[in-house]
Amino acid sequence: MLTFRLTALLLIVLSSGCTSIISGVSQGFTDNLSNAILDSEDIELVRDGAPAYLLMIDGLLAGSPDDAALLSTAARLNSAYAGAFVEEKERARRMHTKALNLAKKAVCEEIDNGCDLEKIELSTFNAWLTERDEDDAALLYGLGSTWAGWMQVHSDDFNAIAQLARVKALMQRVVELDETLDQGGAHLYLGVFETLFPPAMGGKPEVGQAHFEKATELSNGRHLLTKVMYAESYARLVFDRELHDRLLGEVLAADAKSPGLTLINVVAQGRARSLMESADDYF
Repeated sequence: MLTFRLTALLLIVLSSGCTSIISGVSQGFTDNLSNAILDSEDIELVRDGAPAYLLMIDGLLAGSPDDAALLSTAARLNSAYAGAFVEEKERARRMHTKALNLAKKAVCEEIDNGCDLEKIELSTFNAWLTERDEDDAALLYGLGSTWAGWMQVHSDDFNAIAQLARVKALMQRVVELDETLDQGGAHLYLGVFETLFPPAMGGKPEVGQAHFEKATELSNGRHLLTKVMYAESYARLVFDRELHDRLLGEVLAADAKSPGLTLINVVAQGRARSLMESADDYF
């Protein structure tokens, strides 16, 4: 269950990450290509075509290895592609490690005192976050999302999972700086993080619910994966069958086609059908 939750979030990053390439490449061409990916209903086509993006970014990085925007874009695309489409464990780990290293370098290059963030004390890390401003939000979000992907493929390593506190702190700061980023993407991540465990194990389902509600509001309900994650992460955790079925019913009844969201909405509807089919056994 956790694997799907983070993989689905990473597919959002794949979609959102594409548009950030625009600043570094031909405007018209990349605009059209990005729109074609985001508005596609063919997941297999995107899976097969996305590696060309990864190779293009590697080529651009060879010429501009210290470009923070390019590093962040490369990080998010590698992380998202690995999380959404790579099934071979060791290959996925290599791609996620590459992505995290790229994201860390982006922050190190662009933000004061942003190097070696995984090595400093958590209190120092949190103090550093309080010094960040709106201009840092996109880089922080990129780091947080790729870090989450890296944690996913190292879920059998306690030291990796122990870094969740830093990832949550990153996303919380993004919410404070610009909660509209990626149509409330940071709220969606926080909703998932707060509902990974029941209250007896440190989970905060009501806090998670508030994040899901806010993410839904920020996308005007068009981001269907938000409702799917709300149903799977929160409604199932608290055994609220009525809420679960209502949210998934709304997803299945919605038109998946929405500018910039069609691809992820198709994924969301597929997951919604699976959850509805297993609801009787779960509840």
